[in-house]
Amino acid sequence: MAITEETDVLLVGGGVMSTTLGMMLRQLDPQLKITQVERLDHVAHESTDGWNNAGTGHAGYCELNYTPEENGQISIQRALEINQSFEVSLQLWSYLVEQGILPAPERFINPTPHQSFVWGEKDVGYLRRRHAALSQHHLFRDMTFTDDPRTLEEWMPLVVQGRDPMQPVAATRVPYGADVDFGSLTRHMVTWLTEQPNYELMLSNDVKALKKKGDKWRVSMRQRHNGEERSINARFVFLGAGGGALPLLQKSNITESHGYGGFPVSGQWLVCERADLAAQHHSKVYGKAPLGAPPMSVPHLDTRIINGESALLFGPFAGFTTKFQKEGSYLDLFSSLRSNNIRPMMSAGISNMELTRYLIGEVFQSPEARMRAVRNFYPDAKEGEWRLQQAGKRVQIVKKNAEGRGKLEFGTEVVAAHDGSLAALLGASPGASTAAHAMIDVIKRCFPREMAGTEWPERLKTMIPSFGESLIDDEALLKKVRSRNLRVLGLDKGQH
Repeated sequence: MAITEETDVLLVGGGVMSTTLGMMLRQLDPQLKITQVERLDHVAHESTDGWNNAGTGHAGYCELNYTPEENGQISIQRALEINQSFEVSLQLWSYLVEQGILPAPERFINPTPHQSFVWGEKDVGYLRRRHAALSQHHLFRDMTFTDDPRTLEEWMPLVVQGRDPMQPVAATRVPYGADVDFGSLTRHMVTWLTEQPNYELMLSNDVKALKKKGDKWRVSMRQRHNGEERSINARFVFLGAGGGALPLLQKSNITESHGYGGFPVSGQWLVCERADLAAQHHSKVYGKAPLGAPPMSVPHLDTRIINGESALLFGPFAGFTTKFQKEGSYLDLFSSLRSNNIRPMMSAGISNMELTRYLIGEVFQSPEARMRAVRNFYPDAKEGEWRLQQAGKRVQIVKKNAEGRGKLEFGTEVVAAHDGSLAALLGASPGASTAAHAMIDVIKRCFPREMAGTEWPERLKTMIPSFGESLIDDEALLKKVRSRNLRVLGLDKGQH
């Protein structure tokens, strides 16, 4: 007979999103009984793991795809929103460090200048216009631009060495960017949470069914090792399982899930673990994406610090897959097709044939072709010093538009039941960097009664001082918040 348990909050997924929500709810109401379920036998080992993502604290500083240009005009709104969202995450992490919940910041976040680098007259002109547009806003006022070879050699020596001196090049730089080991961050949070009362972590459990019964969700699970079945009755369910969130949302069959589909993308990195080279490149250097590439495929040469070890990372090399998770099934894409999403999926596929061809071409890219891509950023790179590393899977949102056709969305989105009893996070980049901002959205939409009072908003304000206010509009608040974040998390060290 299946075991049945009761809980207030059920978090499905052991990654940064579910864990961030669990942490915030634990701070808001320690009496809530919270259960976290993960299908693997350890947490944060899918998209959240250090090697499965770029580790970039996405702030819009270096990612050129967040500032598109149309008719000579640079659009900066997306970059402003992403920067504000990352500052929200930094505030939460600063609070958790100050409370002794998170360990010394260098165990999960390190100061790493964020730089954009381009070559060729056309792209140099674009980067100059981008800098002019962004640096007028207080969020990006500290960004600097240069096309001076001597300055570039100081900023990014590996990128400049061996390059044609006649080639037009330029770069922008923000000194206090971050490299984030989201895997370590999440595991530290989970460790603290599981030591608290009213919090339970259940590993190696597959969610098989979700069904609403009265005012609760009956969630059926099976233990992967011994086949034991159990059910949990929960007042609120959050589906934060990365690529696994869409199939789980479909199991819930809430009306709000209809019309959603997923477009899975795989990825690979090239990794160089030579300590002397890593020491020469203390930066995240982003370029422009190839024509037809998805936004998460913007090439970049990065400093990575994972589990305390430094390495150089280049990529990502995208590819087409039918898996929704790294440890998923090749049937994931096909089993996600429903009568309510097959038309949007087909129309999105037809309208994105160029993208599909690009991804398939990436799958069959030769080692020589990959090294040519590396040498665009690091001309003296030697093939024998780099190894291929599989990255995590990403599932982009396919969303039904007003005409019933499908549109491929690049970003993250919260889908919630009308009664607030269930929510899911879909999508990918900028993903983990916006975890705190996204989970505030979940809390507002799914706990309206608590948020209508004064206690929860006041506690959120304690955790995140900018809560309820706009860092985009309030320069004085941004200055106060950013100063504290940089100091507490040690990111101000990147300015020296």
